[in-house]
Amino acid sequence: MVVTVIGLGLIGGSFALELKKRLNYTVQGIDNNPQHAQKALELGIVDTVITLDKITTSDVVVLAVPVNYLPQLAVQVLDLVKEEAIVFDMGSTKEKLCKTVEYHEKRTNFVAVHPIAGTEYSGPEAAIYHLFDDKVNIICDKERSSPYAVATVVEIFNTLKMRTIFMNSKEHDKHIAYVSHLSHISSFMLGKTVLEIEKDEKNIFDMAGSGFESTVRLAKSSPHMWSPIFIENKENILSSLNEYIDNLIEFRALIEQENSTGLKQTMKATNHIKEVLNGIKK
Repeated sequence: MVVTVIGLGLIGGSFALELKKRLNYTVQGIDNNPQHAQKALELGIVDTVITLDKITTSDVVVLAVPVNYLPQLAVQVLDLVKEEAIVFDMGSTKEKLCKTVEYHEKRTNFVAVHPIAGTEYSGPEAAIYHLFDDKVNIICDKERSSPYAVATVVEIFNTLKMRTIFMNSKEHDKHIAYVSHLSHISSFMLGKTVLEIEKDEKNIFDMAGSGFESTVRLAKSSPHMWSPIFIENKENILSSLNEYIDNLIEFRALIEQENSTGLKQTMKATNHIKEVLNGIKK
């Protein structure tokens, strides 16, 4: 099988590595950054680098570019691919993308995919094996894709040791705003706040414990990738952000009032997240 991966950063590069290792697929690469494309070739992430007009022979085309480019790129790719080819994306926003391709004549060739995996690093050098192991993969609006396309995509992600669930695109964007996008905003803003207050960076490194380090880890993520995500999922992110801000204001008031009982009750109620997460992992 010939697979073309468009976008050779962390996600696309790691996916390409796994396709070659676990499935022995021939992997072609496309990236609008010539340096990234060359580096991916040097690192053995892809077998060859091609241009977009050469995807006509591909059996599968994977779109692993920033989400603001996905709708237009998906249309371009569907226009070019052969009749039986499968096209799927790897983006973390889905509703706008799915609406854009909704009436395309090859809509059934397309599968809207979101593998929930990643690190705070970016670029071809960040690509690693086992990035997707034991993670969750989401397929949206599967009824709009052909059964063959869905089954093929599920089989690929099963091989990557991912568990696939199904969801409609609107609900996906709403839920992911809370469990992923809001987490990144929180991390970026905590990092910004500390950097502004602690002008002497040595104090940060000397005093930072594991809690701080784990909380701001996401603040090292690529602005090039995350700025479009925040804008593409604007409505849902603003809703989740408003609720988060309300909770911060309430918590600040409890501290101002020296309300020890209220603080303990709030934190104890939030401890329930441990049981929720443990249940999900099981």
